[in-house]
Amino acid sequence: MKNLVIIIHANGQQDMSDLLRGLEVVPGFTFTRVEGHGAQSEQDMFLSARDKVVGFIPRMRVDILLADNDVETVLTAVRDAPNGGHFEGVYWCLDVEQSGRL
Repeated sequence: MKNLVIIIHANGQQDMSDLLRGLEVVPGFTFTRVEGHGAQSEQDMFLSARDKVVGFIPRMRVDILLADNDVETVLTAVRDAPNGGHFEGVYWCLDVEQSGRL
């Protein structure tokens, strides 16, 4: 099992939610508000005047628990999405040793 973590601009939350809800391989997902800090490119189309003043960009972290062979399916769907520009960001994938409900 894998935990796919995707960080996108906060403006893309609704589009990401719609996309993930439409994928049969995604049993569920979690959004967490995060702040992006670091060297920002002036070419970043989501970088607003507010972002430049406050020094961070509002981002959303998406956590998705997936079967190992479903990670590429989700990444391909995100990359090929019609509103793909809203999903410009980063991702990483972590092994999950155990999961369950409490």
